[in-house]
Amino acid sequence: MTNFSTNLTQNPLERFLGKPSNDFTKNDLMRYIAENDIKLFNFRYVGGDGRLKTLNFPITSKKYLDMVFSSGERLDGSSLFSHIETGSSDLYVIPKFKTAFINPFAEIPTMDIFCTFFNKDGIPYDGAPENIMNKADQAFTKVTGMQFEAMGELEYYVISPKNTLFPGTNQRGYHESPPFARWDNLRCEALYLLSQCFSDIKYGHSEVGNFSTETHDYTQNEIEFLPTCLDEAARQVVMCKWILRMLGYKYGVGITFAPKISVGKAGSGMHFHTRLTKDGKNMMVDNEGKLNDNAKKAIAGYLSLAQSLTAFGNTNPTSYFRLVPHQEAPTNICWGDRNRSVLVRVPLGWVGASDMVKKINPLEAENQGSFTYKQTVEMRSPDGSADVYLFLAGLAVAARHGFEMSDALAFTDKTYVNINIFKEAHKNKCDELEKLPTSCYESADCLIKHADIYKKYDVFSQSIIDGTVSKLKAFNDKNLRAEIKNDDELMAIVKSFIHCG
Repeated sequence: MTNFSTNLTQNPLERFLGKPSNDFTKNDLMRYIAENDIKLFNFRYVGGDGRLKTLNFPITSKKYLDMVFSSGERLDGSSLFSHIETGSSDLYVIPKFKTAFINPFAEIPTMDIFCTFFNKDGIPYDGAPENIMNKADQAFTKVTGMQFEAMGELEYYVISPKNTLFPGTNQRGYHESPPFARWDNLRCEALYLLSQCFSDIKYGHSEVGNFSTETHDYTQNEIEFLPTCLDEAARQVVMCKWILRMLGYKYGVGITFAPKISVGKAGSGMHFHTRLTKDGKNMMVDNEGKLNDNAKKAIAGYLSLAQSLTAFGNTNPTSYFRLVPHQEAPTNICWGDRNRSVLVRVPLGWVGASDMVKKINPLEAENQGSFTYKQTVEMRSPDGSADVYLFLAGLAVAARHGFEMSDALAFTDKTYVNINIFKEAHKNKCDELEKLPTSCYESADCLIKHADIYKKYDVFSQSIIDGTVSKLKAFNDKNLRAEIKNDDELMAIVKSFIHCG
């Protein structure tokens, strides 16, 4: 039994077992099931479309429960992944006990567990996005000796029947409070349910985007997580999307993570913050809390592969309606401190600012410790259409590549900006910078160009590269932005991708 305090955790499994989820065993889960009258359990996994899948099991006996927990189950991989042929399609799904949670929506008491795909030889299936991500993670650690951590920021819109009471200010919803902000209750319920499933949650708030039509309100919100290993960072996003959609269904409102849902309004991104650690220490800052060469090498990698990363992070034509100037979305390949016009942002840190609490709370002690562990580096291009596993795999590849670049530090010097590059006064600097792709078709060409970097250390296979390229080019959107004649045509395209991701 580990020394684990159950005083604040909202996770009923952790409370009952008296241990953190990372320490859960098969016998722990079987004991919880027996002593809490759990009637069903679900295996959960993500298919090639990025959505959460479900396999339901009744609990009929201890023997059957033990057998399934010990051996997993088999399924038809060709129905989940387009690149698997029907003639040889069987895969295993094996439960990861640390991911177990009590299903907050099930009317019958149910435990859910995330699974990993294995092939016929009992080896993690190398075509599953989760396993590609894990290989990228392992390659990064092998090259650098550090761990790669990430945290998502998930933006979404709630679409509801129009309410004329306390109308919000158009495109001015950032951190607004009720009653001027809509659906604060849905967001808070989502945060509570997420806290019952895992603990690495940062906060939630209303976002910039809010507007109304004659019939509906569109209200943008955001939920953010805390830095953690890639496996957990991906699961957080998948779980959050599922919980938000389930709550939308419960309340009778629409939930969309689509990159763009209206002309001239803020789109929804899915930014990822990253952190490099070793033995629990943040390796992206020096002893004074300033950004160090490790961070700059990772940034160099992000920027050098930024164009091809869109193949995994911006996966449908509406992604490129969001990536346009002056919409708080990046278009230029550059980085900067506290600068929201850049692709890679270094958020405000706590250098020299550790005594702020003391200044307004005189009863508190001074110098309550360093907060350099909170420093992250943010990648701002991905959106809700992303294949979260493949994008995080690509991000780990990019960070690793930055450490292997001979000119990484010179590259970061060249691409650093400390100005708002969207302003006309800085047009010359803006023109010097490379740009992100403007279509799925162009993104696919960029992936082809960088393919060897992704395939290094056998992280991405050629078949995954080819499949991604084929899917992106099938949209045939190379000149789509120029071909759209009016807002009605744009909105028809937006509607077709409203439930992406």
